[in-house]
Amino acid sequence: RNMSSAGPEGRKKMRECEGLIDSLVYYIQGAIADHEPNDKATENCVCILHNLSYQLEIELPESYAQSIYMQRRNISNSDKTPGCFGTRSRKVKEKQQDTPLPEEKSNLKGVESLWHSTLIRIYLSLIAKSTRNYTQEASLGALQNLTAGTGPMPFAVARTVVQKANGLPSIRAMLHVSHPAVKKTAVSLLRNLSRNTSLQNDIAREVLPDLVSILPECVPGCEVACETTASICYTLFNLTQSSSHNARLLLSAHGLPKVIAISMNDSNMFSKASRAASVLLYSLWSHTDLHSAYKK
Repeated sequence: RNMSSAGPEGRKKMRECEGLIDSLVYYIQGAIADHEPNDKATENCVCILHNLSYQLEIELPESYAQSIYMQRRNISNSDKTPGCFGTRSRKVKEKQQDTPLPEEKSNLKGVESLWHSTLIRIYLSLIAKSTRNYTQEASLGALQNLTAGTGPMPFAVARTVVQKANGLPSIRAMLHVSHPAVKKTAVSLLRNLSRNTSLQNDIAREVLPDLVSILPECVPGCEVACETTASICYTLFNLTQSSSHNARLLLSAHGLPKVIAISMNDSNMFSKASRAASVLLYSLWSHTDLHSAYKK
């Protein structure tokens, strides 16, 4: 667990270690099957996988990643050939966002397991069943890592979490726990998921009222809570930017007074939350059909 947080070279060596990832996944699967999601060894295993999933898309060898992201449809010769994580044309990038996860293999091994749907479902199961805060946080954090970035992998994982594995109810429950780090990581994961436009209405319907309910009445006084508040505002921005319906959901959940109060804070120390609230307000005002409701 300590070694897995040693930096890029350490992660690379551990990902390449034959049988290591498979053993960790195997152990966690056994713990869940035996209804023992709270033991310390499971926590350690999940924390290691969390660390090994950090910057995974960026750190994969290019030759390996290209074989994973091979297009399922032809791209015309006029388009720029897609590199893995380098510059690429907007057209190709948009096409790549539709690329599904690697084929479901029965004999999947090694690093591919880190973003396979099996492990995504394991994380969601631990979020729902474990009562250990570190296990919950690591499971949420692994999904947060896998949904960071703008490549094909994050968008494919996001679709699996929201649509295929029905993960939103478990994530939503974590918004209401008392442990600040767990709550912060759950919100950060939702922020990543909400960047996927095809999932925004599902996310808004499932968790937007909960996000509004945990918004404070003003800028909170500690850094973790302040970062969580900023992240909530940016998530709400993503959900409402292109949807008047979702903006109305925020309004009906009595979110507007809270957002206004947060935006008016003058303290430099906690300006991150105020900036995020101001960005959200500016976006909400772009829905001209709601102006009269806002004024009321």
